Amino acid sequence: GRRGPPDPREQTPPITSGPDKGTQVTVEIHREDTSPQLIKRLSLGKGSQRLRGLDNKGFQKTEAPRPPGAKDLHEYPWDKSSLKSMPVDLEQFKKLDDYALKVNVKNSVEELVKALLKQARTDLEKVRAIWMWICHHIEYDVVGYHNKSQLSSKPRDVLQMGKSICEGYAELFEHMCSLAGIQCKKLSGHAKGHGYKTGQTFTGDSDHAWNAVYLEGRWHLLDSTWGSGSVDDSFTKFTYRYNEFYFLTHPALFINNHFPDNSNWQLLKPTLTLKEFENNMLHNSNFYMMGLLATHPETPIIQTVHGKASVSVECRSSTLFMFKLNGAEEHGLMTLQKHGMKLDIYPQKTGSHKLEIFAKPSKAEASDDVYKCVVEYVVECESVDKAMRFPKDLHQPVGPSWFSERQGFLRPSHSEPVLHTNDGRCSFIFTLSKDISVLTSLHTDGSSLAEDMGRRHVLQIQRRNQVELKVHLPHAGSFVLKIYSRKKSDPGNYDYIFNYLIRCQNTEVKWPAFPKSYSKWLQDYEILEPLSGLLPANRNVQFRLKMHGIAKVLVQAENIYPLTQNKGVWEGTCSTSGCREVFVMVHENANHSFYSQVLRYEVETQ
Repeated sequence: GRRGPPDPREQTPPITSGPDKGTQVTVEIHREDTSPQLIKRLSLGKGSQRLRGLDNKGFQKTEAPRPPGAKDLHEYPWDKSSLKSMPVDLEQFKKLDDYALKVNVKNSVEELVKALLKQARTDLEKVRAIWMWICHHIEYDVVGYHNKSQLSSKPRDVLQMGKSICEGYAELFEHMCSLAGIQCKKLSGHAKGHGYKTGQTFTGDSDHAWNAVYLEGRWHLLDSTWGSGSVDDSFTKFTYRYNEFYFLTHPALFINNHFPDNSNWQLLKPTLTLKEFENNMLHNSNFYMMGLLATHPETPIIQTVHGKASVSVECRSSTLFMFKLNGAEEHGLMTLQKHGMKLDIYPQKTGSHKLEIFAKPSKAEASDDVYKCVVEYVVECESVDKAMRFPKDLHQPVGPSWFSERQGFLRPSHSEPVLHTNDGRCSFIFTLSKDISVLTSLHTDGSSLAEDMGRRHVLQIQRRNQVELKVHLPHAGSFVLKIYSRKKSDPGNYDYIFNYLIRCQNTEVKWPAFPKSYSKWLQDYEILEPLSGLLPANRNVQFRLKMHGIAKVLVQAENIYPLTQNKGVWEGTCSTSGCREVFVMVHENANHSFYSQVLRYEVETQ
């Protein structure tokens, strides 16, 4: 059988991020030292150098392809430089590509090649024109794949039918190149394409075909079947979806999913064994086209250690990530880093789990808000860490990152995603780089925190361009602190930016909410005391409040108590006897007779 186009995972149906758009993830990857392998010195004879005259159709005969030699080889593993095996300027190809797509000759391969070569001068341009034409005019024959006896892969038949399987693509490519005077060879071998399962072994005959072309004194690899598009999961429908990745792919990347029968055609030093090919991580073309560089671990099957598995991805530029464990974004803690992401997974069941990682470029202009699957793992879990259950409100990624920084939150006091507190109190400080208003909320599983109370367990204090978020937890447990912002100049809704996970194991903890504040309480006012929104009954309570631009401040309980100003702080005491609530009122202008409420405290019932 001939393995068809790449696995549909190469062309995963886009996952469009939902209401919480703009999630970013980063992964850090460290390569393990692999033991140096001995490099076999291949003494390859020169290929036959016969050059014959013109054949009867006016095409120059090409010399027989010479076998690859030392100068054709590339270092393995990939040096993270280029995705291609020679410098290619896609912008310069634009005119040629457009021309090749429009060529419409179906009567003979010779006529087709003549038409394509009208705009191609160099060998590279000739190969490009042939490649572009095949990728956009020959479709994968899903019916023929299932019924191979009816199938011809002869170039003439493939051209007439307009469809074929990989064998036909590769033969047509080889024939068109030889007509154009370019050495080209059809290669066959094993491919991690449609139907490939993580960790599977390859036995028996080869199942895929592709080509090598000789350009500028070296052999290069390409796969026009996979360049043309992909088939769906059920292998019944082919979709044209051009893929630049498989044109002159760097051999150290091509080996990811192509293993030639003759190992010399890996064009690598050292070459890989079939076993290494089977065990290697499959990075699809999305992975490399998005500028991702590596993943860690580099084996597709991971065992948990004490209920935890860790994965990281390394990339060139800031990229957004998301993950799915068995199809749902749960049981993980993902953090974005400058050059990638890190993910800790805590499966809540033993057994084998499918972990998919998705990525999308973070550039503002990339409005096609689409996450594509870039890598898959199988996580084998032997024991479950029940303590690592995450609240359902936790949103990925967790913690501050280049993304929150880009939104104006600089120099976070806590750079880690999880904060442990013993006394149930903690504080987060940021420098704001933009003129933004900040909104926060605190969440936990269960019904202990209604939404309005979730806001009141966080107190926000602004000091010039710094914001401090004081958190007092109502009880022990796991909490999510969500942080939102909006431009002050923009009266619209707040946008979700990022969140932290706060954990407290001390069951004695029971902090009341902060006092309720009203619209006249400005962001740069500050409560020095009392911080608790619940005051003791029948006590004299000391008030100290930092407020500016105000004529008078009163505390209204059973009686009214004026506060006096001392160096910008309004101070005084108030008795809580005989009342259920206490209000702080301000008089903004000495000439006005009315007061505005700014804070409300409750008084404990006796």
